[in-house]
Amino acid sequence: MEIRAFAEQILLAETIEQKLAPLEGDATDLSAGVAWRAEAPARPANLVFAARREAPQMPRPGALHDASRRAVAHHIMANHELQACEVMAFVLCAFPEAPAEFRRGMVNIIADEQRHTRLHMKRARALGIEFGDLPVNCYIWKKALLFENLLDYLAGLPLMFEGRNLDHSLEFERDFQQAGDESSAQIMRVIHNDEIEHVAFGLRWLRKLKPADQSDWDAFAEHLHWPLRPSKARGDEFYREPRRAAGMTDEFIDRLEQFDAD
Repeated sequence: MEIRAFAEQILLAETIEQKLAPLEGDATDLSAGVAWRAEAPARPANLVFAARREAPQMPRPGALHDASRRAVAHHIMANHELQACEVMAFVLCAFPEAPAEFRRGMVNIIADEQRHTRLHMKRARALGIEFGDLPVNCYIWKKALLFENLLDYLAGLPLMFEGRNLDHSLEFERDFQQAGDESSAQIMRVIHNDEIEHVAFGLRWLRKLKPADQSDWDAFAEHLHWPLRPSKARGDEFYREPRRAAGMTDEFIDRLEQFDAD
């Protein structure tokens, strides 16, 4: 299956089953096509983006002892993972000039994001909520519309959103464990381990595509579009070791930890 056709399938499919369907056969990249920027992904009616104020907020850790609140948390995270799939498909279509190795790597990461979406969907269902029962926001997608080049994407999604999830995934693993929900905690550990590889992929390509005389930090910070900024690339708690595992230098990690949100 052509990579371009796979990306279009994710963006244009109107059922969740089609959006999460794996690439058929071997990934081929004989024709990347012309640049195309989707304004919004097609979605089933119950998952069409709602106004941000209409979508539920992430439950606080203390509320996760309630199974219904844990279901809400998984529903929200399923939408985050689905948006990641859609953003990656958007990038494959918007920047067809991207190196073939990058495009093949993106296909592998999309497969992880599809699997993460299914994991959250299954767990939300077990806790009493079907994916689509609640309104969903479009925060990640809207930020992707600001990407003007591959470096914007690398700074904005792998290093910012997925970098932040290096912290959030561990926070949620602990919070679910404290709530006595080991199944949910195990999902977060699986996702955390995958996120290390995703951040590593983003960092490797940032280093390949940025000017040779520009530092990792300067390339990252320069390609974030407000309101995205380095302080958004960390959680409430900051974990250094997964960032080292992803290949970040201690200098980069120090600057990220110390960056003033103002």
